[in-house]
Amino acid sequence: MATLLYRLGRGAFRRRRLVASLWLGALAALLAVSGALGSALDDEFTIPGSESQQALDTLRDVLPPAGGTTGQLLFTTPDGSPVTDEKWAEPIARSLAEAARAPEVSAVVPPEEVGTYSPDGRTALATVRYPETAFQLAPGTTEALEETVEPARDAGLRVHVGGQAFSPTGVQMSAKELVGVLVALVVLVITFGSLLAAGMPLLSALVGVGTAVGGLLVGGHLFTLSSTAVTLAVMLGLAVGIDYALFILSRHRSQLAHGMDPEESAGRALGTAGSAVVFAGLTVVVALCGLSVVGIPFLTVMGLGGAATVVVAVLVAVTLLPALLGFAGERLRPAPGSRAARRDRPAAQGAPAATLGARWVRAVTRRPLLTVLALVVGLLVVALPARELRLALPDNGSAPVGSTERETYDAISDTFGPGLNGPLLILADTTDVEGDPAGALETVTGQLDGLPGMAEVAPPRPTESETDWLIEAVPTTGPDQEGTERLVHTIRDWSRDHAADTGVTLAVTGNTAVAVDVSRQLSDSLVPFGAVVVGLGLLILLLVFRSLVVPLKATLGFLLSVAAAFGAVVAVFEWGWLAGLLDVSRTGPVVSFLPIILMGVLFGLAMDYEVFVVSRIHERHAHGADPTASVREGAPLAFRVVTAAALIMFAVFASFVTMEDAIVKPIAFGLAVGVLVDAFLVRLTLVPAVLVLVGRAGWWLPGWLGRRLPHVDVEGRGLPATDAHDTPEPVRRPHTRV
Repeated sequence: MATLLYRLGRGAFRRRRLVASLWLGALAALLAVSGALGSALDDEFTIPGSESQQALDTLRDVLPPAGGTTGQLLFTTPDGSPVTDEKWAEPIARSLAEAARAPEVSAVVPPEEVGTYSPDGRTALATVRYPETAFQLAPGTTEALEETVEPARDAGLRVHVGGQAFSPTGVQMSAKELVGVLVALVVLVITFGSLLAAGMPLLSALVGVGTAVGGLLVGGHLFTLSSTAVTLAVMLGLAVGIDYALFILSRHRSQLAHGMDPEESAGRALGTAGSAVVFAGLTVVVALCGLSVVGIPFLTVMGLGGAATVVVAVLVAVTLLPALLGFAGERLRPAPGSRAARRDRPAAQGAPAATLGARWVRAVTRRPLLTVLALVVGLLVVALPARELRLALPDNGSAPVGSTERETYDAISDTFGPGLNGPLLILADTTDVEGDPAGALETVTGQLDGLPGMAEVAPPRPTESETDWLIEAVPTTGPDQEGTERLVHTIRDWSRDHAADTGVTLAVTGNTAVAVDVSRQLSDSLVPFGAVVVGLGLLILLLVFRSLVVPLKATLGFLLSVAAAFGAVVAVFEWGWLAGLLDVSRTGPVVSFLPIILMGVLFGLAMDYEVFVVSRIHERHAHGADPTASVREGAPLAFRVVTAAALIMFAVFASFVTMEDAIVKPIAFGLAVGVLVDAFLVRLTLVPAVLVLVGRAGWWLPGWLGRRLPHVDVEGRGLPATDAHDTPEPVRRPHTRV
């Protein structure tokens, strides 16, 4: 691997114009094609084959208006008089007539038909039905519905327009997310002391992100792609793209500071740091591909899209970056006597200077057992809130404060109870009922009405099928609350127990039931997903470092990091700590697939830092240093670059916390916290302490296993010998021909 990357680096350095042209051509072509084809994003979360989805598909066949989405029109009198008074009834009727003629509307259910009047008589609720889902509605459809209530507003009524049709249909990114890129630039300038060097990781990362996202948008016309998947790809692409280039460029600058020829240095930087980048990227790809284990199509696409973005980031780092190094040539060499030269020269010689990193590593390894115990106990305390992690898919109650859908949601909850925001649709199959099914259906609805957590059950409605009937039920709790989830399972259990007696088989469906099924399957998939991802990660680290302790320590450290991230997410998004500071519009359950995404992405990133830190320690160990010396000499060599990488990663993720989207916000927050914890507390503190604590056992591998494992060179021991380290530092040339 090291030799191959060494040759690739030198080849890209020499043929820099060709390499740069190929990447820029691919970027331009993909962006042009995706722009010409337009967007084809689909943000509907479904589980094909689940009970709720099968029932919903049947419902769309037998009663199309009920199988789509709904809008809600809420009318409230300003003076407390009954909404049924003639002066209010007439403008409401005109508004409902206008709504019935609005685009794509299949039916309007007036309040008098179902009795949706508030107890005080001041408020009435009408339902607007669409045959399509919220994600299938044409642009402008919901805006047209809002315009239909003007007669009621002109008459002085307070009107709220919302419902499931107004659910967010995509993640919208803005310029605020670019703050992370600006912070990354500042960190890179401080790290390298050079604007030219700082700009290279950013340039290569932007090319990689643009190419990957362009490819995903084109692929969105071939497979279902959500805007959340694109946002995740952008976050990951920026973070790992900058970091991977940073690791390679840092090694290149260290070698230049010691006098190595730029082309030779580019090859060796690829053969050493580039090898670590490839294996670090491989762990991220494995973790993201592991999302397919869950068996949910939208999550599989999300994982594979993120994995493809990381693959592109690695390819950019090992091809385009060496080409950029060729264009820069001698201009990247630190000036003699500069701070960068003094700092990088000892690192190139293999011995750390008296830097902050060296002092830190020496401090945490002086009493390694105390360090390990203090960190483990501290992280477990931070992780304690994770026990109360609750999962659900976001609804309009998670929409930004002030939005029309959020105002309608809150008004309905206050007036009619939260359950009306997420009614359950129950498809009743009367195939096994002998004679008229009316009696059996009446018995069933009466029994359902008495179930705990049930607020109201409407009379059965016939469908286009003689044997299928629709029953609408309203829970006492909101769509994302535990009581509603319990009620869904209670209805299903009741149906299984009484189907033989009543002859009626019930299937619970609708958006709320689908969300419950998605959350349940995601929760059930956490253990097998974690086993697959962690198992493959252990195998990769075992191959790279040929040690049992290193991969086990890396995995246990990851578990501490992810537990702490979960604890922080619960504290903020469920308990409300710092909710105002982070602009969290509503506390409660977090998005169902947050644990899966957080575990997959954070595992890959944690293994990145593990590879970069331990590979420098392993280099010193391979050259004969004793265990303690190898840690104290090797870990500081990675300290500055890992610190910069973690700060950049944190800045990128933190910039996405500013988004108002209820899906991206907690995921980005969890990733930001997880990166800080894993990089600074686990990889730069816990890892050195553990390796010093276990001594030579840290590099022990059973002989029978060592003979069966292939040798993987990530330190560049197989590279051609060079006397560059014995040559004097050349005079820096003011100009370089490119």
